[in-house]
Amino acid sequence: MAPGSAAVNNFSEERALLGQCPVLRVFIRVTGSSVWEVCSRGLPAGHPSQVSVDVIHGSPPSPPRRLQSSPAAALSAVKCSACVMNGAELSELPDESEQLRPFVSRLRQAAEEAGGGPAGPPLSDGFLLKFLRARDFDVELSLKLLLNYLRWRRDSPEISSCLSPSSVLGLLHMSYHAVLPQRDHAGSRVLIYRIGQWNTKDWSPYQVFRVSLMTSEIISMETETQRRGLKAIFDLQGWSLGHALQINPSLAKKISCVLSDSFPLKVRGIHLVNEPRFFRPVFAMIRPFLPEKIKQRIHMHGADFHSDLRHFFHPHVLPPEYGGHGPGIDEACQDWTNQLLHFEHILSQIAAHPTGDICSCPDEPLIRKDVHSE
Repeated sequence: MAPGSAAVNNFSEERALLGQCPVLRVFIRVTGSSVWEVCSRGLPAGHPSQVSVDVIHGSPPSPPRRLQSSPAAALSAVKCSACVMNGAELSELPDESEQLRPFVSRLRQAAEEAGGGPAGPPLSDGFLLKFLRARDFDVELSLKLLLNYLRWRRDSPEISSCLSPSSVLGLLHMSYHAVLPQRDHAGSRVLIYRIGQWNTKDWSPYQVFRVSLMTSEIISMETETQRRGLKAIFDLQGWSLGHALQINPSLAKKISCVLSDSFPLKVRGIHLVNEPRFFRPVFAMIRPFLPEKIKQRIHMHGADFHSDLRHFFHPHVLPPEYGGHGPGIDEACQDWTNQLLHFEHILSQIAAHPTGDICSCPDEPLIRKDVHSE
């Protein structure tokens, strides 16, 4: 069929035309980011042919929208049709996979058209893949997440401009925060925050929040964490009125928005333990700013949490203080503090960079004894 001719909807008529003018036609139906129907009508092997590709978005238009393509592009589409992949399956592919390139290119182009970042070199593939994996390769949602990330970095310099672990070393040495050395059964990173270790006279809420951002920046560079996300345990033992007075509505909105819809990480679960009654007004202030999906993943366990946590985490993942038999919480906190200090230079580069895209993606696991739970 010659380029520019009308599409033929009747299959028998098309077969007749194929006999006169060899054409390989490839039909690709896509919805969102997932290819859900692919078929081809082709020719005997070795037969010279023209190639056309029909791309149908959602319900098929009449006639289908036709894109003329090279034989190589069509064969690539046919090859792709051999494994129809959804977002989760695409996420499993290595960064170098040819099947990921169209998504990366589309997101980069969309970001440039939206004017999301400052002028400079194009955003790197590795940087964009973080946002694509965080939204299961839905380009529209990934773009929204990317623009939100760039926006909060620009609008909140009091948080984003200093990501130095040394600047909060006193807080870290109080065993405030740890990323546990073992992942959970689903491969998620497990983070613990011990709010009672935060002395409000020594550390502002912005300094405390920066600890979360430092950790998030580091673990978001791990491909496995991009795929599996994270789960966080907030230990509220020692929560006091002084802590509550530090959290005003403006800060609550900023923190919840950054962590829920402005950072390229999947939050798989939030677990609150030892929460006192007077924590509930603060949580009520934060809750309206959280997406519905995050709200459904929040679990309040109270003071008798040890047996409850075992329903969500294997005991060998958790420290003994939380009902497990992994490394103790003090050891885990010190180990993670050492990890953050090791990456101080990278964190400083991220803070100083206009977009945070420093093209630095470690090949090795970031945490010693990085083991999956069985």
